[in-house]
This record gives sequence, structure tokens and C-alpha cells, in this order.
Amino acid sequence: MNAQENLKITSRVIAKAWADEDFKARLLADPAAILKAEGLELPAGVAFTVVEDSAAVQTLVLPARPTDLSDEDLDRAAGGACNWCVFCELSF
Repeated sequence: MNAQENLKITSRVIAKAWADEDFKARLLADPAAILKAEGLELPAGVAFTVVEDSAAVQTLVLPARPTDLSDEDLDRAAGGACNWCVFCELSF
């Protein structure tokens, strides 16, 4: 599965959560099960958390610190490219 397919699935999951309160509650309660059921291939042993932003609460995700970065990685990070989010990594 590549990053574009992951984006399509996650976009569909978000739209479904906006439209269906029961689905949203299940997604918040057990994200891994819902994401798998929607077609994402999740890495074994990785925990998933879903949080809901609001006008009063915004979430900043602090990625895990990389153990070492190449010059290319540093250039990508400085340019705003995502190198460490799990959905991007699933495409590798």
C-alpha cells in the first residue's frame, strides 16, 4: 500500500467519522480495529491513538526523534515534508 492509498483511506475514515457519531465513537475507542477494518495495513506492535480537534483544542503531534538524519532527511524536514508519520511510513 502506498502513501496515496493510505491518504484515500484516512480521508474516507475522517469523512465517515464526521457523518456518523457511532462510527466516530468506535474510532476514538479502538482506532487500530477501525483503521484495519477500513483497509489500512497497520504495522504489528504499534499503538494508534485518535484525537478530535475542536475550535478550542488543537493537537500538535510530536514525532519520535529520529536516531540519525541524513542531509536529505534534514532538507526534507526543513521543507516541511513528513518523514516520520506512520501513514507515510506504511508506503515504504
